[in-house]
Amino acid sequence: MRTTLRRKRTSRVDIPGPVRQSRAMHADPLTSPDTLSAALRETAYLPDEGLATVTWLAHALRRPLLLEGEPGTGKTALAEALAELQGVPLIRLQCYEGIEASQALYDWDFPRQILHLRAVEALAGSAEGGDADAVTRLEADLFDERFLQARPVLRALREAPCVLLIDEIDRADDEFEAFLLEVLSTWSVSIPELGVVSATTPPFVVLTSNRTRELHDALKRRCLYHWIEHPGLARELEIVRARLPQVEPELARQVVEVVQQLRAEDELVKPPGVAETLDWVRALAALGQSRLDPEVAAATMGAAVKYREDTERVRVALDRMLTR
Repeated sequence: MRTTLRRKRTSRVDIPGPVRQSRAMHADPLTSPDTLSAALRETAYLPDEGLATVTWLAHALRRPLLLEGEPGTGKTALAEALAELQGVPLIRLQCYEGIEASQALYDWDFPRQILHLRAVEALAGSAEGGDADAVTRLEADLFDERFLQARPVLRALREAPCVLLIDEIDRADDEFEAFLLEVLSTWSVSIPELGVVSATTPPFVVLTSNRTRELHDALKRRCLYHWIEHPGLARELEIVRARLPQVEPELARQVVEVVQQLRAEDELVKPPGVAETLDWVRALAALGQSRLDPEVAAATMGAAVKYREDTERVRVALDRMLTR
């Protein structure tokens, strides 16, 4: 017999209470791509028309959203913004090489199970003639739900509505992708000792990939897909001003212009993403800069470039850009 297990949804929300209450008074942000785009902008996430449309469709059709693009283009930030504007938990599964299904789904609390077994042994030893029924009941409880440690995927099925972020899926292997197929198709998982756990409401699933390897067609078919490009100058400047409104406008403009030119350098191992742009602006602002000084820019470029091979190239490019 298939048993469906459900747990009362908890309020695991990281955003402050007042923000969540104020957003609850707004109209439903997911009624159309335009309203979704406007709501995301309130969280300081600025999507283009294509991204807002495919995100809304993923919600409306209850399909996972697969985002690919260079690191630092805002894939993970979109999932965070979606959770914030809906006032629901963000549950994150960070993928890595060698990750197994058990690390995404569930595990058993072995120390507590061992204590339970010792209690069983103590009861069996103290009972005159052996209380067989009591021992049997305690042994049956060994795989009770109280010993279950829910990992991100199981938590998402139980705590929905929520946003499940499966980050950098391209780092996982083929076997892990195959495990995800069942979850993304049926919104349920099987636990041999307990039964089937099904989501009352499917979570909003966002998968991200830096395309270090190609994902299988079977996974892609279950998702709506969008490639996120590096933004142009005007849009990136708008992003910086939205995220860092306290920064001097001239400093923000100069940094964005330099980053845009650095991305055009074909020799760079890893061009800076939007995340690096924001980090660089924060670093310069923390040093009290209101304009991009060549010496300070060279001293802080570790916020924007992460490879030794790029350091000298960027230093030369900065001298050329800022001294002309």
